[in-house]
Amino acid sequence: MTTGPTNPRPTDRPESPVVAGTAEQAPAGATSPAVERANRMSAANMIRSLVPLVVICLLLVAWQAFRASNEETVRTVDPTGTVQLAAARAGYEVQAPAGLPEEYRTTSARTDAGTAGEGDPVTLQLGYLTPSGEYAGFIASDDAGAEPVRAVLEGATEEGTVDVDGEPWTRLTTGRGETALTRESGEVVLVVTGSAPDDELREVAAAVRPAEG
Repeated sequence: MTTGPTNPRPTDRPESPVVAGTAEQAPAGATSPAVERANRMSAANMIRSLVPLVVICLLLVAWQAFRASNEETVRTVDPTGTVQLAAARAGYEVQAPAGLPEEYRTTSARTDAGTAGEGDPVTLQLGYLTPSGEYAGFIASDDAGAEPVRAVLEGATEEGTVDVDGEPWTRLTTGRGETALTRESGEVVLVVTGSAPDDELREVAAAVRPAEG
């Protein structure tokens, strides 16, 4: 029996011919490798450009925190009571700095007037943190041999006389290499010294005046 040609099934479709030299196209909506590489490079460049700015910001924050921490650790005191006690007990007219700018912060105030007997020497000591962040100390005593006075003047080298607001002060360089300004009135010795620069020490000396008892 002769069999006729078999018709192809509807599902049997011829394959699409592949044209030589043509690349296979990416599916619609997909990003090409070149674009992906460009995007990655752009993101990396952006990150690299931001790193210096982030570092600078962190350094500024750290510096501000450091300054704030230093300011918080400075303990200030009110010297009024100590100065008044010395003025009330001393057998001489006690003098002390007054009216200094607020940038000068009093960090210590001491006197031995509380334990001094009638006619005993009285020593007053005040300490300041100056605008430059250095130390300035003031001493008033009617005993040239008092320990605070000797600690400054022993071994000091006299450098001459300076005029401070119309008053002559003797300028010395202490054994620690710091400047000291001294002035004597009878048996009373006044001393201004510390690590602060000369202009700040002179400002402290210029503010010295009789204290109110």
